[in-house]
Amino acid sequence: MLINIENIYIHPVKSLSDTQVQTDILRLDLIHPVISGNKWFKLKYYLEEARREDAVCLASFGGAYSNHIVALACAAKEKGFNSIGFIRGDENTPLSATLQEAAAYGMQFIFVDREAYRNKEAITQQYHQPGWYWIPEGGYGALGAEGAADILKTTDTSTYTHILCATGTGTMMSGLVMAGQPHQKIIGISVLKNHLSLENEIKTLLPDTAHAFFECVHGYHFGGYAKHPENLLAYMRELWQCDALPTDIVYTAKLCYAVKDLIAKKQFPVNSKLLLIHSGGLQGNRSLPQGSLPY
Repeated sequence: MLINIENIYIHPVKSLSDTQVQTDILRLDLIHPVISGNKWFKLKYYLEEARREDAVCLASFGGAYSNHIVALACAAKEKGFNSIGFIRGDENTPLSATLQEAAAYGMQFIFVDREAYRNKEAITQQYHQPGWYWIPEGGYGALGAEGAADILKTTDTSTYTHILCATGTGTMMSGLVMAGQPHQKIIGISVLKNHLSLENEIKTLLPDTAHAFFECVHGYHFGGYAKHPENLLAYMRELWQCDALPTDIVYTAKLCYAVKDLIAKKQFPVNSKLLLIHSGGLQGNRSLPQGSLPY
């Protein structure tokens, strides 16, 4: 699998820096065109375990524009597995561009209505077949967090005082907390509305030895998961113009917007060095009308 870890680099974000705070972003999005950013890190140890267990099919969950689903479909094909996605939604709805791409990699779909989708354990019990290996939605779990911990090993991040990421399941953030150094504060920007269980979901994945201090910040979801009012799209265009930084409507744009606002509100001490994690995956942008963004 051609994952180019060497492509990761630290990108200064001038529009989020001033005389008191320096802000950079770790460009994980460049390691692969499909298995992008944290998706690879969260998947890699699941893939290794599936191979050890002689699995023949990888099964997981996601929505119509899930970065996780298309990354898993691509990784499964490259690694020689079959794949099946349990998709939240109506099977009579035309396939999104994301699901069309996943299907091109050989993934089969089973559509599940939103009520049934909430009980993934029941879905697993109902559909499990010999040789299937189940990966939790978004890679949530100990193996996903272990893989995410490797993110901070890709380059020297020791000089940063704060490491910030967008959080959905909290898997990546759990890994960052495990890998963070004692002087670093890990901050997660929740992209889900009223996701008040997020802190506990992160703690569930942390070993007792995890020592980095972390905080979850709520209120930058722009109305809810994947919601994207015009002011968010305008900010994404501004980021591209100022910093040549591609972002997505679900995760990275909300992360950057939150950091901009927190800096303006003097939430970081003078001389702070912030490192944002570009988690990759721009699948959500495919739901926008053509021409909405300049990239």
